[in-house]
Amino acid sequence: MALFLHSADPKVPPQSRWKRLLQQILSPWREFDGILLATVLALTGIGIVAIRSAVWERPISHYWLQQLIMAGISLVFLAMVARIPYERLLRWHWFTYGLTLAGLVAVLFFGTAGGGAERWISIAGVQVQPSEFAKLGVIITLAAILHHWPIKYFSQIWVAVAVIAPPWVLIFLQPNLGTALVFVAILLAMLYWAGAKGSWILLLLSPGVGAILYGLHTRPELSWMLWVWLIWCLGMASLAAWRLPWRWTGAMTFGVLNLLSGHLGQVAWHILKPYQRRRLEIFIDPMQEPWGSGYHLIQSRIAIGAGGLWGRGIQQGTQTQLDFIPEQHTDFIFSAIGEEMGFVGTLTVLILFWILCARLIWIAQGAKDNFGSLIAIGVLAMILFQAVVNIGMTIGLAPITGLPLPFLSYGRSALLTNFLAIGLVESVVMHRQRTTLFR
Repeated sequence: MALFLHSADPKVPPQSRWKRLLQQILSPWREFDGILLATVLALTGIGIVAIRSAVWERPISHYWLQQLIMAGISLVFLAMVARIPYERLLRWHWFTYGLTLAGLVAVLFFGTAGGGAERWISIAGVQVQPSEFAKLGVIITLAAILHHWPIKYFSQIWVAVAVIAPPWVLIFLQPNLGTALVFVAILLAMLYWAGAKGSWILLLLSPGVGAILYGLHTRPELSWMLWVWLIWCLGMASLAAWRLPWRWTGAMTFGVLNLLSGHLGQVAWHILKPYQRRRLEIFIDPMQEPWGSGYHLIQSRIAIGAGGLWGRGIQQGTQTQLDFIPEQHTDFIFSAIGEEMGFVGTLTVLILFWILCARLIWIAQGAKDNFGSLIAIGVLAMILFQAVVNIGMTIGLAPITGLPLPFLSYGRSALLTNFLAIGLVESVVMHRQRTTLFR
């Protein structure tokens, strides 16, 4: 810097020299989306404050410091990824896919058990969760495939399904049902953005919905759901006949699939681990085990309701400080925010997520190619689905799945993955041509 200033034209005022140097430094970052980054940093900051409060003066109180350090490291990686042209990943997407599968296979053989599942690999004493990084690997791979082959016909959907099936199965076997559902959300969102019709996506989901409807009718108070299931099966057969080119074949195929879904759902129910089945049962009626499986959900709702408008104050919440909610700094961090920051705090978090999602959609619409646009949509689906499910489970609107709240829950692998995803989206912004909104 000193050499630059001394070798500069002496006729140029020192202020102009500093201004020119600053412009040279900032020039590569001119297109950087500051709003997106500021939103992410705001969510991360709220999460660190909530984690510190949730584990204050306890043996695990260092978690907030670990989260802060990991946020700093992740920010560096975000900047590095943002400077690399994202188009280069098109040539390496199969290599990325291979690394994704390798990491998931390694968990099955060398994984560390926790909470009834094997999801972590210990590397130099640090627990790494490959399933978190697999989300980003699948987004890159699907974006590359759909970039080359946009969806024009229903049969093309099965190519994307075939790509996502191996990592999905490996994650389901860990078992990690929550992350497996994230993969489904990513697939459906990217298929729709790539040109798949909404009716096609509904037909893909129909057997799963049919299995749920059939399963509900087995409860005595919901026996009438059997008629809903039959109407659903008839409706999906009619939809297939209307929207698919092979009308009668399609109607027969999806009609039979939905009729079989009831029995297939029973098989899938028994494939789930006992604790996974219990979580789904408790979601329907948490009061059947108020001191057992339903304890988390009941205490979480009490904590959020006790926060009122402004909250009880940082480190002042009784449910949070008296440890009524185990592992609150991870999956149930939203309940700590609700109790100690109140309705204002939770509304702030929701607004920040809304800004984040709106920004990702804006970036997807303005990307210079399908690859960049699909990356942004894949990241949107990953973040939005996890946020909706996590917040929903803390207030009783979704079953407990173990999904973290993006940028707020404690988790080094999850935080790094989310920052890398935002860095990839920032690369889409920085390396795009100037375009107008809704082009």
